[in-house]
Amino acid sequence: MPNIKIFSGSSHQDLSQKIADRLGLELGKVVTKKFSNQETCVEIGESVRGEDVYIVQSGCGEINDNIMELLIMINACKFASASRVTAVIPCFPYARQDKKDKSRAPIAAKLVANSLLVAGINHIITMDLHASQIQGFFDIPADNLYAEPAVLKWIRENIPEWRNCTIVSPDAGGAKRVTSIADRLNVDFALIHKERKKANEVDRMVLVGDVKDRVAILVDDMADTCGTICHAADKLLSAGATKVYAILTHGIFSGPAISRINNACFEAVVVTNTIPQEDKMKHCSKIQVIDISMILAEAIRRTHNGESVSYLFNHVPE
Repeated sequence: MPNIKIFSGSSHQDLSQKIADRLGLELGKVVTKKFSNQETCVEIGESVRGEDVYIVQSGCGEINDNIMELLIMINACKFASASRVTAVIPCFPYARQDKKDKSRAPIAAKLVANSLLVAGINHIITMDLHASQIQGFFDIPADNLYAEPAVLKWIRENIPEWRNCTIVSPDAGGAKRVTSIADRLNVDFALIHKERKKANEVDRMVLVGDVKDRVAILVDDMADTCGTICHAADKLLSAGATKVYAILTHGIFSGPAISRINNACFEAVVVTNTIPQEDKMKHCSKIQVIDISMILAEAIRRTHNGESVSYLFNHVPE
């Protein structure tokens, strides 16, 4: 593929390498380091003049440092006369702060979008945004890809009883996501209404739908401390579910998440590799990973060739 360069930030180099391998390219040379006062320094190690540049940086790990690193990389490529710079952000940072839901609350996702625009970005590729309206925070093309085709493939290949399952959303906000999956599998769906006392702490759960004598598959876009999905799993078992699986696009798994999953009744907790999971899998045998590098690689190929990425909404590239 001529006139294309792929650079990796420091957040998820394994995913960046997989994307580059699928495209038959080598990752571009870049050196990131910190001065003694913790300022981030980025040096692009090869010419990008007139090139179509893609920078892969996920919103995980040291999130604030990684955002700053991405902004500096974008700016460095723009000043080096790159023809176009695209940020590939598999897990968009600050996506949960997408609206003013109480007095004096910031809309931090909009602030991140503004920062990317000021840095000089021309295009965004991301996956399963927490709220689709974040696309509207940008005045440039923003492609929100979906893990759904890969999730459907995993369900059909790994859950023998998938025809007798119920797709469950752990909150009302995910109803659209689970109904789409349930329709394509031709199975029922349910949702759990949750009432929070405060952030990351659920007070009460009410199941709406039937899971008795069925496999329950919890589907959500992300899980952080996993309090919600573990409570939901207990609720589903008590309602008569035979087995409980959880499928999540972004497995953040911070704080007590791993111990909660280990103590919960899940058959498996399935996540994509938008966030590195190697360390967490060492401490939790229930975590399984779906590779989505082929989706991101195909999106990059299609964007570079001026083709539509809508094909990826319903298909998993080989």
